[in-house]
Amino acid sequence: MALPDPQPGLVISYAYLWHHESERGRDEGRKDRPCVIILAAEQEDAGVRVTVVPVTHTPPADPAQALELPPRVKQHLGLDDQPSWVVLSEGNRFLWPGYDLKPIRGAKNRFHYGFLPPSLFDRIRERFVAIWREGRSKAVGRD
Repeated sequence: MALPDPQPGLVISYAYLWHHESERGRDEGRKDRPCVIILAAEQEDAGVRVTVVPVTHTPPADPAQALELPPRVKQHLGLDDQPSWVVLSEGNRFLWPGYDLKPIRGAKNRFHYGFLPPSLFDRIRERFVAIWREGRSKAVGRD
């Protein structure tokens, strides 16, 4: 299967590098996880630069900096039935497709889970932008 087009709202499988791991000198994510493409911007002569935010089972320390995925959305995406949150206070940036886009475990040659419902993605994007504008967000460059 061909790689998907990088579009906002698409949930991909990605080796996410947490900001605190990057600060400690790591340059590789420890685990492949679902991540939401929050931004995909065409770069002059460089391709598409993508920003993704991670999905985690760990409840957020600050609930204002994450959004819980509804069970029906998780089911639609083919994710497990444990509670999960989209973390909105940090992200990874890279040129698409990058080295860390990974096939979904157990699904050869498939790199994406599907799209979030537009209304949910709009809430995620709005909160991400607000956190970013307040200066409370961290980005890790992965190029």
